[in-house]
Amino acid sequence: MGSRLLSRFFKWGVLRKLAEQAGKWKAELYVLYLAARDGRTPVLPKIIAAVVVGYAFSPIDFIPDFIPLLGYVDEIILVPLGIMLALRLIPQQVLADCRRQAALNPLSKKVKIWAAGAIIVVSWLAILFYLFWRFVLN
Repeated sequence: MGSRLLSRFFKWGVLRKLAEQAGKWKAELYVLYLAARDGRTPVLPKIIAAVVVGYAFSPIDFIPDFIPLLGYVDEIILVPLGIMLALRLIPQQVLADCRRQAALNPLSKKVKIWAAGAIIVVSWLAILFYLFWRFVLN
């Protein structure tokens, strides 16, 4: 059953299309990273872009990958939705400049986004603390 489904994916080119789309999202993540560091970007889009980029590059997920089916929902749905939202909120002139800058300086070194990664870690710790306080201490 599984091999038949996989062969259909290859036959229809679904995996190829997904790989192409993933490459586009990766490029847009670098543009968002640059836009988040740009001084012309308003505060709310800057925060959203930093959180989306940090979450996409963070090894820690809100929905762990080992949970069947739900584990990859964040990579398949949440990250692209976050990218689309951030791209919509950032001014077009800033996006054009950041895309131009990304084309001139491709992502050659590892992008360090400690602040957004810290937000994810602190969120998980807050959830764990709440659960511990709620169910163990009470």
